[in-house]
Amino acid sequence: MILSDLFRAVGQIGDPAFRRVLFLGLGLTLLLLVGAAIGAGWLVAALIPESISLPWVGEIGFLDNIASGVSVLGVLALSVVLMVPVASAFTGLFLDDVADAVEARHYPGAGPVRRQPFLSAVADTFRFLGLMIVANLCALVLYLIFAPLAPVIFWGLNGFLLGREYFQLVAIRRMDEAAARKLRRRNSGQIWLAGALMAIPLTVPVLNLFVPILGAAMFTHVVHRLSRNPR
Repeated sequence: MILSDLFRAVGQIGDPAFRRVLFLGLGLTLLLLVGAAIGAGWLVAALIPESISLPWVGEIGFLDNIASGVSVLGVLALSVVLMVPVASAFTGLFLDDVADAVEARHYPGAGPVRRQPFLSAVADTFRFLGLMIVANLCALVLYLIFAPLAPVIFWGLNGFLLGREYFQLVAIRRMDEAAARKLRRRNSGQIWLAGALMAIPLTVPVLNLFVPILGAAMFTHVVHRLSRNPR
């Protein structure tokens, strides 16, 4: 059933609404990462003195410039790990567009949805963004300790986070938050598995950029299917 939901989402990948959300999500992600790199460089340059004097060595200059450059490179290196999770979080801002396109094609009689206030959606996006960043940074330690299991840890962690968040975001369009949580808990294993199907392509360059869009579409099908048969 989950594979069927995924294939139906893939079959709609050419929808104009999907492309719009893809470009918006990627654009915001790039702006955030560039801003973080510039901000890190400026902060380090402001905190570190231009030069220091060492015994028997003398004065060493340009320390602030060197440290600033290293910090920028560090942020850019981390962006390789964080770009897709960040894009996934930003896609939540435009999830309604993807879900509307899926429902217009596959569930035309579903009726009106409950729209989340924009400020609430922004708050949820940054909450999820923070959770994704912290979780993936913490997981870097596990990747080093359990290197052979790193892919499994990555898929399991991000599958759980993505499945939980995307299901909740889609479900509250059709029911209140308490009912959405109850439905999610009843089907937690299936939702985790669906999230893992999103997480696996995250390790494939280029393909991973489409994961947030496909995930939003897939979970629209998941929510409708589970709503019809909650158990």
